[in-house]
Amino acid sequence: MFRRFVPLFAVALVAVACSSGGGGSIGAPSSPEASGIAADSFPVTVETDAGSVTLQKQPTAIVSLSPTATEMLFAIGAGPQVEAVDDQSNYPAEAPMTKLSGFTPNVEAITAYSPDLVVVSSDPGGLVRSLSQLDIPVLVQPPAATLDDSYSQISQLGQATGHPNEAAALDGQMRSKIEQIVASTPKPAVALSLYHELDDTYYSATTKTFIGQIYAMFGLTNIADEAEKASSGYPQLSAEYIISSDPDLILLADVECCKQSADTVGSRPGWSGIAAVKNGSVVALNGDVASRWGPRVVDFVQTIADAVTAEQGASKESPAA
Repeated sequence: MFRRFVPLFAVALVAVACSSGGGGSIGAPSSPEASGIAADSFPVTVETDAGSVTLQKQPTAIVSLSPTATEMLFAIGAGPQVEAVDDQSNYPAEAPMTKLSGFTPNVEAITAYSPDLVVVSSDPGGLVRSLSQLDIPVLVQPPAATLDDSYSQISQLGQATGHPNEAAALDGQMRSKIEQIVASTPKPAVALSLYHELDDTYYSATTKTFIGQIYAMFGLTNIADEAEKASSGYPQLSAEYIISSDPDLILLADVECCKQSADTVGSRPGWSGIAAVKNGSVVALNGDVASRWGPRVVDFVQTIADAVTAEQGASKESPAA
């Protein structure tokens, strides 16, 4: 399934098609007292970049066709209101996963759950119009381009579900934790270079993408930025280009889908001489965490911080350093 992920990913950051699950998260308390449930605040109109959505009452049968939105909904305490999620929404474990598809949505299958709110990351096949004609509110939250986009979407879901206080709390927790992680990570005297691998055909992500901007927070130099077709955000690199770029860090988002690891990377022809391989700085990523822009982005930031710190230690110990 990951093979169809790459071209979709090149257009927009969507849920990774290989389910890895796992990974920690942060979130607000789910008790009614702490949640800030504001049922009496409805009707409410939620403004998004895709347009406005009005909900006459607090939704109690939400269908999420976006794995990131699913994670956000549960993190802000709206999990009990979620009736069904798509076949890629594998986190958290209690999310009611179904056979619904966010890639090729079926209107009849969706309406079978009698939703009073549907959350999507795109509008394939005119889904929004079809559901709107049935008086079903649809909240479109496209892939985030920046962390601010992620925070905005959390706020939107808080408004739409009656959990504005929990959404604000989650926003604050994420901002504080990310700022703390970045500030406490040692900065190398010379910027480290990185290669982020999306799959084993060498698709990568440049600094202009959400993923790439997270790396840039640590002052890392992304080798994909100077590659042919880098303007797409997700260029396909060549082995020769990667070897000649000699990245200090290699981060693998294709562990589950493509069975890649430090060993498989090191065994590729010519790759044993790359600095990242020599220094043991090939990092296995959780594919889901590295592709979604929800609460677990904090875990992704921590993974990068750990990799940067470890690589600096490895470089100092290396005889070639």
